[in-house]
Amino acid sequence: MKYLKDQQEQEAMRWMFRAAEVAKKALCLRAKCGTVIVKNGEIIGEGYNAPPLDQENNRMCSEEFGPGKPRYDRTCCMHAEWRAILDAVKRNSEKIQGSTLYFTRVGENGEIKKSGKPYCTVCSRFALDSGVEKFLLWHEEGIGAYPTDEYDRLSYHYVHAG
Repeated sequence: MKYLKDQQEQEAMRWMFRAAEVAKKALCLRAKCGTVIVKNGEIIGEGYNAPPLDQENNRMCSEEFGPGKPRYDRTCCMHAEWRAILDAVKRNSEKIQGSTLYFTRVGENGEIKKSGKPYCTVCSRFALDSGVEKFLLWHEEGIGAYPTDEYDRLSYHYVHAG
């Protein structure tokens, strides 16, 4: 992983703000997340977290699942990353190879919330298998660009403290 600087950071911020706009559409009751996938300066896919088919009758956000459920599987919603990858494949399947995924989460007022370390192995595997080249997160220290294979490995080693 490397933190972006100068022009690369400015470009990444542009896409992060776009991902934040997408996140505002999220229908999940627990978190509002958004993702854009970009290749050659063009958005080729975008997604937000919501119940399958955006149907509220598929929503189970308020339900508690047993402690045996992994953290990533305690949601009823499609992850923003999944939707963006599916959108990119549907619209631009030939372009997803070598693309960059920008993920962010927004707060109640639509402000970007800084990301923690990579942890979702479901998203990392899906991005890796689809051909996404880089996975970007906006950390407190700056925008981190992860090669997707590194993001995947780090996700497997993540340990939630607390």
